[in-house]
Amino acid sequence: MNKAVYTALATIGLAQFLKIPIKKVKTGVWDWGTFVETGGMPSSHSAGVSSLATYVALKRGVPTIDFALSTIFGLIVMYDAQGIRRQAGELTLKVNEIDEQLERIKGEEDHHFHDRKEKKLKEMLGHQPEEVLGGALFGIMTGVISHLLTKKS
Repeated sequence: MNKAVYTALATIGLAQFLKIPIKKVKTGVWDWGTFVETGGMPSSHSAGVSSLATYVALKRGVPTIDFALSTIFGLIVMYDAQGIRRQAGELTLKVNEIDEQLERIKGEEDHHFHDRKEKKLKEMLGHQPEEVLGGALFGIMTGVISHLLTKKS
């Protein structure tokens, strides 16, 4: 593998790890499972593609086809992370509430069965715009650092 790939993969891992202390600050709970979850701050998708594009720009130059490809790829990934995937996440919130709402409509007592349901759909799929921006800024920073660390003297 080349250094650009290492940079992007390391950045994705670091962004995923950063979600743990950020969630701790927000909720007061250490949740190590956050490392393997999608969604949240910062967007590891945005961080990975931004670090790749930044590294390529610094290593090969902005006018290269390499930078053009990594930038367009990155923009598509970031758009998808905060657009389509977020909408899918919001849709799953509604799907997860349907059974409970049907019980209420029928006048049945809520025994919170659905709160304990094992097969509940994953609700946190995409990102808010600020999470995408946070990931992109983190990726730019790691791309610059990686380039500086691997630069030949």
